Formats: sequence, structure tokens, C-alpha cells
Amino acid sequence: MRKLSYVVAFFAVIGTMILNILSVQRPDWLVTKRPDIIHKEVVVSYGLASRCELRVMEVPAPSGGTLTYTSYDCRPFPKRVEDGCEKENKAFCMIWGTSSYFAELGIGFAVVACLAIIFGVTTHSRRRRIWKSASFLVALHVISQIVAFAIVTDLYRRDSFPTFERARPGLAYVLNVVSWVLGTLVTAGIVITGNAAKHGHQWAAGNRAYRPISG
Repeated sequence: MRKLSYVVAFFAVIGTMILNILSVQRPDWLVTKRPDIIHKEVVVSYGLASRCELRVMEVPAPSGGTLTYTSYDCRPFPKRVEDGCEKENKAFCMIWGTSSYFAELGIGFAVVACLAIIFGVTTHSRRRRIWKSASFLVALHVISQIVAFAIVTDLYRRDSFPTFERARPGLAYVLNVVSWVLGTLVTAGIVITGNAAKHGHQWAAGNRAYRPISG
């Protein structure tokens, strides 16, 4: 493969990794909204490792109209006592933690894929072979994200945690989907370009198109 192809692949992998990091860090994979007796609105958002709660309260102002007060608090999620991880929600907590593990694992594969691409462009001979390793690592990056997505989606679909029946997918959920869809396209692009270069197509291999050496 020519250097330009690897440069494009490198920045594409960086893009998917950034989206993956954002989805892991953000606390809004699933979001619930509801009013209660005291508050006008209560928004509870669930991330892979945190739970955040936004409360909005309106009170009459002395001079007329209303005053709006908001509070925003976050805590680790799920927690052993608060979220019932010792008893009724034990299975949920274990499975939810697994989704966080796979999402973070995906970031690791993306980092290694970027390093492999950098390593591969240092010499022409390595560029002939490194595309296989790069595509494999990017594929692992994508698979890890899809596993995290599938776990969260299944828990959400089955209302496996109280309040999930009122939840909706949030921005972090969307970022995860965009990331693994883009990663799938990047993997396919590397494989197609690498195979084209292997068979001597100039658009993929550059001016020094090559063919595999027997043995």
C-alpha cells in the first residue's frame, strides 16, 4: 500500500478512537426524564461507569414570576449498595460492567492499530505486509465496540434495571454507533486497498507497484 493510504487510514482510526473515548467518558448512554412532586423535571442519565442526575425546580419569586434552581450530581455506576448489586440487580451490574470493559478494550486496540500503521509506513517492504495486521487490529477495535453496544442495547430492551422502561438512548449511545460503523468502513477500506496493492494495482500500491514473492 502507498503511504497516502496509510495516512488516511491512520486519521480515520484516530477519528473512530476519539468517538469511542467520548462515548466511554460521557454519562448519557441512556437518559430518563420525569417530573416529581417537588421538581419540574428530573433527568437521570446512565453512562458505562457513572450515573448523573439533573434536578430542575421552579419556585415563585417575591417580585412575581418564578425562579429556577438546578442541581447536578454524578456518582459511579453501578454501585454495590445504591444500585442493588449485592442482591436483586447483581446480574445486571456484572453485565453492565462487562460493557464498560469491552468499550475500553476497544480504545486499546485502536491505539495499537495506530502504532502498527506508523510502524508500517517506515519502510516500503513493511508496507507490503502491515495492512493485514492493521486491518485485524481495527476489526478488533470495532468488534469490542459492537459488543459494548449489544450489551447495553439488550439490557435496555429488556428493562433490566429500574427506570430503564422510561429511558431513551443518549448522545454517548449514538457516538458509539457512529464509531463502530465508521470503524467497519475503515477496516473494509484497508482490506480492499491492501489486496489491490498485493495484486499490483497502481492506485493502491503507488508508483512501485509490487506482486507477492513466491515462497
